[in-house]
Amino acid sequence: MSETINTKNLMTEGNFKRKIITFAIPVFIGNLFQQFYNTADSLIVGNYLGSQSLAAVTSSGPIIYLLIGFFMGFSMGAGIVIARRIGAQNVELTSRSVHTAIAMGLVFSVVMTIFGVIFTPILLQWMNTPSDVIKEAIIYLRIYFIGCGALIMYNTGVGILQASGDSKHPLYYLILSSCVNIVLDIIFIANFHMGVEGAALATIISEVISAILVLNKLMRTSEAIHLDIKKISFNHDDLSSIVFYGLPTALQASVIDLGNILVQSYFNSFGSLAMAGVGIHNKIEGFSFLPVTSFSIAISTFVSQNLGAGKKDRMREGVRFGTILCTIMVEIIGILFFLFSSQLISAFDTNPEVIRYGVLYASISAPFYFLMGYSHVTSAVMRGAGKPRVPMFVMLFCWCAVRVITLLTIGQIIHDIRLAFWLYPFTWFLSAAFYFIYKRYLHKHDIL
Repeated sequence: MSETINTKNLMTEGNFKRKIITFAIPVFIGNLFQQFYNTADSLIVGNYLGSQSLAAVTSSGPIIYLLIGFFMGFSMGAGIVIARRIGAQNVELTSRSVHTAIAMGLVFSVVMTIFGVIFTPILLQWMNTPSDVIKEAIIYLRIYFIGCGALIMYNTGVGILQASGDSKHPLYYLILSSCVNIVLDIIFIANFHMGVEGAALATIISEVISAILVLNKLMRTSEAIHLDIKKISFNHDDLSSIVFYGLPTALQASVIDLGNILVQSYFNSFGSLAMAGVGIHNKIEGFSFLPVTSFSIAISTFVSQNLGAGKKDRMREGVRFGTILCTIMVEIIGILFFLFSSQLISAFDTNPEVIRYGVLYASISAPFYFLMGYSHVTSAVMRGAGKPRVPMFVMLFCWCAVRVITLLTIGQIIHDIRLAFWLYPFTWFLSAAFYFIYKRYLHKHDIL
C-alpha cells in the first residue's frame, strides 16, 4: 500500500481560525459523549443503588485518573512527534513513529491491567475509603482495570488520528460507544440488578468497541498513519522522542492525580455523603472542562504541525486565538454551573446533605474556571512547542505540592472541607500567573 500525507487535514495551510475550530468541535462533541457515558454510571448508580454505591463508584475516579493519566501522557508525546513529522510531510518517519506508539500502548495495557487488579484494595485503603463503601469500590475498580487495555489502545489510536488532523472519526466512535454504555448501564443495573459491577462491565464493553473501531480505521487507511500489524515494533529513535515529550506529561498527570488522591482522602474523612457530593461535583466539572480539553488538543496539534513546517508566525496567531476563545468559553460554563449547581447535583442524588456538599464546592470553585482554562491551554502550547518540562514543573508545584503540603499542615489543624475546596482556585491562580509571565518572556525573546 502506497502511503501518503493527507494534506486536506493539515493545519499548516488555510484559515487558522477555521482549522482550529473545525478540529476542536468534533473533539469537544466526542469528549462530551465520553463524559456522558462516564456520568451515566453515576446517574444510574445514584438513582437505582443509592448514595453508598455512588460513593464507591465516584471515589474510584482519582485512582483511575492517576494510572491512566500516566500512560496517556506518553500517548500525548507520541501525538506531538507524529504531528511534527506530518507537518514536515515525512511519510517514512511518520509511519515508523505510529508503529512505535502502538507497541508502547500494548505494553502499557498489560502493565496497567496486572497492576490495577493486584493493587486495587491497597490503593483504596490508602485513600481512607470508608468501610461501608470499600467493598463495592474494590469490585468496581478491579473490573474496570480488567478492561483498561481497551481504553489505552483507543486513546493511543485517537492520538494518532488527531495528530494527522482527523478529529471526526474519533467522534463517530465515541458516539456509538457512549450509546452502548448507557444502554448497557440500564440493562445491567436496572433490569439485571447487577450492582456496581454492572456499571463497570458496561464501561468495559463500550471501551472495547471504541478501541476496535479506531484500530480498524488505522489499518484501513492509505495515509502515512496506516497501521500494519507486522510492523508493530519499538524504534529506538522514535521511542526516545516519544519519551522526551511524553514522560514529563505523564509525570505531570500522575503526580497531580496522586495529589488529588491525597485530597480525596481528606474529603473521605468527612464521610460517605461528603464523598458522594464531591464525586458528583467532579462529574459535572468534567463537562465544564471539555472546552479546555478540546482546544488544548487542537492547539497542541496546531503548534506541532506548524513548527514542523517552520511557520512560527502562523503558530503564534493560532495560539492567541485559541487561548482567548477557550478561556472565555470555560468561564461562561463556570458561571452557569455556579448558578444552577443545586439543580444539577440533585439530578444525581436527592439527599440534602449530598447536595449541600456539592453546591458548596461549586460556589467556591466554578467562578474561577477561567484560571484553570488558561493554565491548561498554555500547558498544551508548551508541549506542542517542544517544552514539555515547563508545564510539568509548574503543575507539579502549583497543582500538587501546594495542595498536599497545605492539607498535611493547615489541614491537620483546621478540619474544614472548605479548605480543600478553596485550594483549587488558589492553585489555578498560581499556575496561570506563572504561565502569563513566562509566555511574555518567551515572546519577547522570540522563542515562542
